[in-house]
Amino acid sequence: MNNVTITRQNGNVPKSLAGEDHVSGLLFYMPEGAVPSGLFIDHVAAIATIDEAEALGITADDEEWAIRVAHYQISEALRVNPGIEIYLGAWERPSTMTWDEITTMQQAADGRIRQLAIWDGTTAITTTAVAAIQGVADALDSTLAAPLIVGIAPKCPATGSILTTLAGSAPRVSVIIAQDADNELFADEDNASAKNAVSCIGLWLGHVSLASVHESISWVKKFPSGIGTPALSNGDKVRDVSRTVLNALDATGRYCFLVTITGITGSYWNDSNNLDAATSDYNAIELVRTMDKAVRGVRTYLTPELGGNVYFDPATGKMQTYTVEHLKTTAQKALEDMEKAGELSGYAVEIDPEQNVLSTSTVNVVIKNVPVGVVRRIAVKIGYVAAV
Repeated sequence: MNNVTITRQNGNVPKSLAGEDHVSGLLFYMPEGAVPSGLFIDHVAAIATIDEAEALGITADDEEWAIRVAHYQISEALRVNPGIEIYLGAWERPSTMTWDEITTMQQAADGRIRQLAIWDGTTAITTTAVAAIQGVADALDSTLAAPLIVGIAPKCPATGSILTTLAGSAPRVSVIIAQDADNELFADEDNASAKNAVSCIGLWLGHVSLASVHESISWVKKFPSGIGTPALSNGDKVRDVSRTVLNALDATGRYCFLVTITGITGSYWNDSNNLDAATSDYNAIELVRTMDKAVRGVRTYLTPELGGNVYFDPATGKMQTYTVEHLKTTAQKALEDMEKAGELSGYAVEIDPEQNVLSTSTVNVVIKNVPVGVVRRIAVKIGYVAAV
């Protein structure tokens, strides 16, 4: 019989998200000769779909193993956050690492990148590298007003312990040592020596970009990984690793990896760790992201006030009340929006009207933010009683 056949297809139409908290970077340090063709000259390109990545020469069936890994990481980021906007960067790994490519990518993105993931499948991470990455991120904040956080997936030892004390004072750096033991790239026997470098850095980037700035990616209800058999980057399946070792990787190493939870299907991030001290005010990804958003917002509203006038009470020499209130109202606009969105518990903006602006031309503003907490442990007491 005559017939019209219609096949529904996924057109990979980019999703649109409000704001720019989801704008991300994904940087690949590739083996010699493995930089994708579309990134060989300009090195950085913006994408929002897997089709755009494939048009750059990043395909799932490429002969080059590292390019197949890149395709997997991009696919994972898009799987968990279809609305993510990614700036892709790829360079051959230099013999001397300066991590300047992070700056290049942020500049190419006009400072829009909020979180950047790095795949470095060649070398293990060191304290020197952590300090250098933190230094680059600090410079982006202080000189370009373009703060970001960095997650890096290094190559780990193929066997044995991967616990190394990297934490200290690097709140902008997280080390991801999670892998999917069922992924074909991990199981590729032709690349047995490299499979401990596959990682789940794309998944991490997708979850961080999907989370509101105050949310931890370890929120069980909201951020399941979709990975059934999680492994560590040294190849050990999490189910075969003792709880003592996992606790050390979390508390001492402050790594990010996937764990299983008894009674709940799937796997989940152990925490939203970074490499800052455990006692720091910025010891979790969400605390850094929230402050970054506040800083960006305050700067956006206060910058137009530069070069403006300040008025004083001629009798006391103090700043006029209306000048103080105007600056306070301006400074707190971004914070007010964040509080309404649930990203802050509260805030206060203080300006001392007695400060000597005439001699310094500087208005000192003090901002106090009250963060949103994260439930990391729940303690329950349960037992029998005669009556309730």
